[in-house]
Amino acid sequence: MGRPRTFEDDDVVDRAMEAFWINGYANTSPAQLAEATGLAKGSLYNAFGSKRELFERALARYDRMGADLTGEYMSRPGSTREVVGAYLRHLVDADLADPDRRGCLAANTALELSGQDAEIRRIILAITEHNLTTLANRIDQGRRDGDVSRDTDPRATAEFLMNSIAGLRVMAKSYDLAVLYRIIDTTLSTL
Repeated sequence: MGRPRTFEDDDVVDRAMEAFWINGYANTSPAQLAEATGLAKGSLYNAFGSKRELFERALARYDRMGADLTGEYMSRPGSTREVVGAYLRHLVDADLADPDRRGCLAANTALELSGQDAEIRRIILAITEHNLTTLANRIDQGRRDGDVSRDTDPRATAEFLMNSIAGLRVMAKSYDLAVLYRIIDTTLSTL
């Protein structure tokens, strides 16, 4: 009979997610995962199967966190421009406050793996779709409320915003706040 688990799966996935986020998938070794999670490699793989399975769980965790954050911001009171602006500034501020300047795990993963891994591409598209839907719903609400033009296409505008978000998250690795806030201001002019 095996020993009982002395760890919470979610805590381990969170710590593994941090390691993948900093290093990328390919550059995160089993030894780094063991160190990050505090578990021996054997325990880690007995609990989570493989590095790939743990990575997919980390991406699922990141998806839930991102969807929750986007939903929380898009449900705030205010005009669509105010709500989206607060959300974009939050993302940039958080990226700049991060000493590792990790950016977005989904964008990083897309750049690293989507071109060569169909399953990862599907996962990244699903993560993106969750946020696209929330943004499109908020833009549509803005159309109904009268703070977004009635001829605005919510889906196309949400896609433009996601493109801007991905770009901001990548640029936050190198650029300063003034440049990123100018990009946000330009992006918001489309609403």
